[in-house]
Amino acid sequence: MKYQGVIFDLDGVICHTDEYHYQAWKVLADKLDTYFDREINNRLRGVSRMDSLEIVLERYTGEPLSQERKVELATEKNEIYRQLLAQMSPKDLSAEVADTLNKLREMGLKLAIGSSSKNAPFILERIGLGSFFDAISDGNNITKSKPDPEVFLKAAEFLGLKPETCLVVEDAEAGVDAAIAGGMDAAAIGDAVGCGKGTYNLATFSDLLEAVKG
Repeated sequence: MKYQGVIFDLDGVICHTDEYHYQAWKVLADKLDTYFDREINNRLRGVSRMDSLEIVLERYTGEPLSQERKVELATEKNEIYRQLLAQMSPKDLSAEVADTLNKLREMGLKLAIGSSSKNAPFILERIGLGSFFDAISDGNNITKSKPDPEVFLKAAEFLGLKPETCLVVEDAEAGVDAAIAGGMDAAAIGDAVGCGKGTYNLATFSDLLEAVKG
């Protein structure tokens, strides 16, 4: 096979938490009396919490917010989000994703998560994958958000693999850009297919079984 490892974004690839993000940010935006919709929410995918807050605040016209206050608001949003995530269970992991992950493991590939979210371990635990992956690189161990490649480079490092031997699976253009910047091939899925930058374009998650063969 062409690759030794596969690095997955979490939200939108392994499971879907966009709706929970939207609901949590909407509560915060309403509190700040600033406009927020699903189109804006879509811009937050793969972006760090603080950078996401800056996007949410683009239409904010209230009193100037100190950096300390912004941290408080981002923390408040995350608390709302985690309360919503608590509803998740193994039922939120599709049979196709679970089957494909197991087959990739049987093929001898090392598997990792590369997510900007600091909630990645919590989400994985909720959907029954708490100890499944060989490595997790997430918002708890990075300082730069996608499209910077840091999260994927660290995932490859944690796997003990060279970046060029890893395939990244992403549903956001920023994530595909991050993979490319890190010297890795990218399998685009979902919205990321439309950016036209992926090494492979996956119609379904199970298409990954052919993509890893190169």
